[in-house]
Amino acid sequence: MQFNEIVEKLKQGQSGVVDFKISNNTVILAAASLEKAKENDISFLDNNSQLNLKHLIKTSKASALLLPADDDFIIKIAKQISINWILLKEPKIAFAETLEFLYPSEIEKEGIHKSAVIGENVKIGPGVSIGANVYIGANTDIGAGTIIHAGVVVYKNVSIGDKNLIHANTVIHSGSILGDQCVINANAVIGGEGFGFVPTSNGWKKMPQVGIVILKNKVEIGSGSTIDRPSVGETIIGEDTKIDNLVQIGHGVTTGKGCAMAAQVGIAGGAQIGDAVILAGQVGVSNKVKIGDRVIASSKTGIVSNIEAGKVVSGFPAIPNKLWLRCSANFKKLPEIAKAIRQLDHRNSR
Repeated sequence: MQFNEIVEKLKQGQSGVVDFKISNNTVILAAASLEKAKENDISFLDNNSQLNLKHLIKTSKASALLLPADDDFIIKIAKQISINWILLKEPKIAFAETLEFLYPSEIEKEGIHKSAVIGENVKIGPGVSIGANVYIGANTDIGAGTIIHAGVVVYKNVSIGDKNLIHANTVIHSGSILGDQCVINANAVIGGEGFGFVPTSNGWKKMPQVGIVILKNKVEIGSGSTIDRPSVGETIIGEDTKIDNLVQIGHGVTTGKGCAMAAQVGIAGGAQIGDAVILAGQVGVSNKVKIGDRVIASSKTGIVSNIEAGKVVSGFPAIPNKLWLRCSANFKKLPEIAKAIRQLDHRNSR
């Protein structure tokens, strides 16, 4: 792709082109990090780049750069070099868009592989691709343009919307409902049994899990993640929510729109998550906790009680992030503090 074509495409995107320079309208063949970029590569710096990375602009072998428009230091360097560049309000978004230009998704061949097993009364929309050894249960609907890769198992009475991408060996249990443009990565399980057992004098009594899981439009689920169905009712993942690998979402959980959950997050049954909530890696959420809109929880936070909207929390149990930072700064001083207290007690006891 010619560099001027990238400029024109980015003008139509969400990254906010402010200015650009075309020293030579070179062909861009690939994308790379600033440290490893070579001729015919394009690279980027975002608004928060460290100073040592900014200096790499001077010696970069890339043929084009995507740069932040609000960094005077970078702009000064850019005007001194001969490399093609674009100044943008959001260079990271521009890089994501450029990757889409340079590496378009491979479109699966339409049709159903001969080894796939399709149950009775299955409705398959136009342009659907179903890979090898897929099983589709009875009374399931599959929307137009959906791609189902090899080894996927879809139980009966499932509804799958349009333009979904379901990767290998995913399992989707009965009654689950997927909206449009969802991405389910390999080995995820949607709608498995919630962890419901009642203690009795004769041991554990299994609580039947007859509810369903609903994924709204544009939900993405990482590899190996699981979303459980409840005993009754629904587990709901809100529109445009992004879930990383190895995340466990318990029965009856609801999330709002635009949430993000990093790897190994665990959410216990009945928790209610607001809109645009961000849970970093290994965050744990107790059952029936309510988390307000736009809450951010840093890695390994344990949320055991309700969190108000807009809060940033850390630690276990979760406390305001700024307080946690002050506390953690003092952890290494605890032995000295304890020693000083013992000495003070000793003097006072004389």
